[in-house]
Amino acid sequence: MEEVTNYADQAMELAWQYGPNIALAIVTLIIGLWIIGIVTRGMGKAMDKRKVDPSLAPFLKSLIGTIFKVMLFISVIGMVGVEATSFVAILGAAGLAVGLALQGTLQNFAGGVIILLLKPFKVGDWVDAGGYSGTVHAIQIFNTFLKTPDNKTIIIPNGTLANSSMTNYSTEPRRRVDWTFGVGYGDSTQKTRDTLMELINADERILKDPEPFIAVSALADSSVNFVVRVWVEAGDYWPVHFDMNEKVYNKFNEVGLNIPFPQMDVHVHKEG
Repeated sequence: MEEVTNYADQAMELAWQYGPNIALAIVTLIIGLWIIGIVTRGMGKAMDKRKVDPSLAPFLKSLIGTIFKVMLFISVIGMVGVEATSFVAILGAAGLAVGLALQGTLQNFAGGVIILLLKPFKVGDWVDAGGYSGTVHAIQIFNTFLKTPDNKTIIIPNGTLANSSMTNYSTEPRRRVDWTFGVGYGDSTQKTRDTLMELINADERILKDPEPFIAVSALADSSVNFVVRVWVEAGDYWPVHFDMNEKVYNKFNEVGLNIPFPQMDVHVHKEG
């Protein structure tokens, strides 16, 4: 009977000693979870307004919510009276080990977050990055997928894209098309200029503003080179580029302008 009484006394003593702390910890946990819910929902709305990528927004909400909950859990443990220092040390050591093991993966993840937030390019853009060129097919958390014109798929880690230079050809609505056409020495430069301008004016895809530019760029070994620069809508770049090459070839032949090409004279000497 005395043992039961002693256990009861010890239980009452522990209750008086730790009861208020436990009660305060429970209240803190409930209020903390409620506040975390409000914060994560608010962040979700903010990301929706900023049009954050749909594949990234839920992940970010979950990640931030988990971080807040871990911090709350550590605080509640400390309020109860449990020594949290060793727990935090173990958690930190485990996090360091995981971080070192997944260093490359975490770098790609961070790069994916940066790309999806800052949007240096989007799906459908033509980019030159990491030594590859292609149309952006998909942007995922760890990798970005490019499609080449011959339908190859190129997978580039996001860490590489986020930490290297890149050219996005689809950012601006207009692009400049450049050509260099050569005519033979002795051909009229004015006739060449007029012929090129005639072809330019006949193509409705070529913009009048900015004005087309034609000039003699070089007196080469076997030709007088003309540089031609015009502006087009971004989607018309390659069609105009290829069409003009064919038109110039046919038109120069039609009006009698010579297109020089390398030639070699072979002399055969007959002895005897």
